[in-house]
Amino acid sequence: MSPFLITRILPEDATDAALRADVLEGLTGTPKTLPPKWFYDAHGSELFERITALPEYYPTRAEREILLARAPEIAAATGAHTLVELGSGSSDKTRHLLDAMPDLRAYVPVDVSGSALRQAGEALAAERPGLLVHALIADFTRELTLPDTPGPRLVAFLGGTIGNLLPAERAVFLASVRALLAPGDALLLGTDLVKDPSVLVAAYDDAAGVTAAFNKNVLSVLVRELGADVDPGAFEHVARWDAGREWIEMRLRARTAQTVKIPALGLAVDFAAGEELRTEVSAKFRRGGVRAELAAADLRLRHWWTDREARFALSLSVAG
Repeated sequence: MSPFLITRILPEDATDAALRADVLEGLTGTPKTLPPKWFYDAHGSELFERITALPEYYPTRAEREILLARAPEIAAATGAHTLVELGSGSSDKTRHLLDAMPDLRAYVPVDVSGSALRQAGEALAAERPGLLVHALIADFTRELTLPDTPGPRLVAFLGGTIGNLLPAERAVFLASVRALLAPGDALLLGTDLVKDPSVLVAAYDDAAGVTAAFNKNVLSVLVRELGADVDPGAFEHVARWDAGREWIEMRLRARTAQTVKIPALGLAVDFAAGEELRTEVSAKFRRGGVRAELAAADLRLRHWWTDREARFALSLSVAG
């Protein structure tokens, strides 16, 4: 069995403190918002796994198609000895990269969930003799220090998750990734592409209602963690395409006028009938826009791969 290490960078109480801060800021702002990271408790993660298998939700299948077809090219183009994955979760799709990288000596999965990291990391260490797995319990949107592993490094940020960041947040994030890269290192970035709005909206508002349950789960998190007296059934799921900003917005719309009390924060939040709470932005991209955002962070686009239907893209960029 290969070595498996896990390092906690995120303090034990950081998640609770971050939830409180995000809820206080988001529910007292105009318009009201909550960050999408709070969807992902154990139940939310299970719902998302169901979403990825829905016929309407193409991004996971499209990205996997690219990885299966292009992993050998990615390995050859980078010559990476270390793979760093930001927001690794179960590390499921990453296995396609690992299989194609015979020279890989270390895998560094980064996630806020210690349980997910331990489960995935221990399995990979058992399966792959000679591969050091050094997991980091950390928030990749904050300053990150990587362990001392052999270069060159390939940093992977998959799943189109970068689309959940607002433009200014993406700029900060890409600059932070650039700061991690030494000469010869590279960034592999997954981006969902602009396409017919009907396809996009269906992906976030499936006929079976799984995404609606996933969206409302953020309210259940507030109930469990902060003692909120909100009824998820008092809100309805909304998915909307914003053509100007080229992103999908997921929202929760109050069915009636109501006041949500959150005892842990000493907060009472009034919702008018029909008022909406934004829970996710999922930006969609064009090649030129991705190139420009990378360039602004001193990253140069070297390769661009899409699935057969050009629904999703993986890009490989290098510093400078």
